[in-house]
Amino acid sequence: MSAETTLHEQFARIGKALSSPARVALLDRLCQGERSVEGLARAAGLTVANASQHLQRLKAAGLAESRRDGARVVYRVAGDDVCAFFLTLRNLAHGRLAEVERLVRDAIEARDLLEPLGREELLARAGDIVLLDVRPREEYLAGHLPGAVSIPLEELAAHLDSLPRDREIVAYCRGPYCLLAPRAVELLHATGLRARRLEDGLPEWRHAGLPVAVGERGDT
Repeated sequence: MSAETTLHEQFARIGKALSSPARVALLDRLCQGERSVEGLARAAGLTVANASQHLQRLKAAGLAESRRDGARVVYRVAGDDVCAFFLTLRNLAHGRLAEVERLVRDAIEARDLLEPLGREELLARAGDIVLLDVRPREEYLAGHLPGAVSIPLEELAAHLDSLPRDREIVAYCRGPYCLLAPRAVELLHATGLRARRLEDGLPEWRHAGLPVAVGERGDT
């Protein structure tokens, strides 16, 4: 076997590691921040045993790393380049696969009553809006946009009265292919609140070199 063929086999390990939708979903969650196996299993709708097997495949391909935290095993991406690769993969699929384009149009863009807010406009209007993180609480604590308020989507209906009606609300979640923010904006509009979704999510924000806070309205 030639050295070139051996190299190509090694390159193919990355593709094999992402040949499962479950592992793609887990890598998506890991790009939000490090999580325990149990938390990742819940987020991806998998059993703990199944999630653990998939995570070990990602680790074997050099895409994820693990550490022990007491009795728990915690996973994280192996480096910022892994999430950069994942973002490129998503964008390539969107540009090349008609099915992705159709799903994005029908499931996400069709819900937009207003144009999504871009990153630059958000930075320019930081003191003028309410920035709402509608991801699960664990993801918010692992990393969030500075100044964001955490109200997971499933809790939003119970907190509508606490949101200001004199300021625009900008909701964000895992990125442009995540349904949580569009659904949140739909609910906010239905109750008369001014709201838009952020065009990006936490992975795009971090990839752009912008500060990320951790913990409860935490430090950057």
